[in-house]
Amino acid sequence: MAGGKRGGKRAGPRRPSERSRLPIARLLLLALGVTLTAVAWGYLVVAAIDFGTAARSGESRGWLFLAAASLGAVACLFTALILLARAVRLFTGRDAAPAYESRHAQDGSDRSDRATGQSTSGTRRS
Repeated sequence: MAGGKRGGKRAGPRRPSERSRLPIARLLLLALGVTLTAVAWGYLVVAAIDFGTAARSGESRGWLFLAAASLGAVACLFTALILLARAVRLFTGRDAAPAYESRHAQDGSDRSDRATGQSTSGTRRS
């Protein structure tokens, strides 16, 4: 490679990006959603602690409120994480995660080996 060309010229010219700008309004809306659900999560965690304290001191309805606040806190945290993942994906410019392709879907040799009773590893199937 002393005087030759560098590799990587097979890719062709770059195409202009379809999304050259960030959709700021959507990003701000997602950030607001993450913030609100995280604050609601914190409030519900504190409420669950208070209801648990009341329930342990003898108030029987406290257990029901503790369970409801706990489930609400789990739902808020899950929603906040989903919104955060969407905001990060929007910010980085990735549309979606790559789809998983099965190794067997790509390789058609498995079907032809079934007829002979042998797998691709060479062992006999019973």
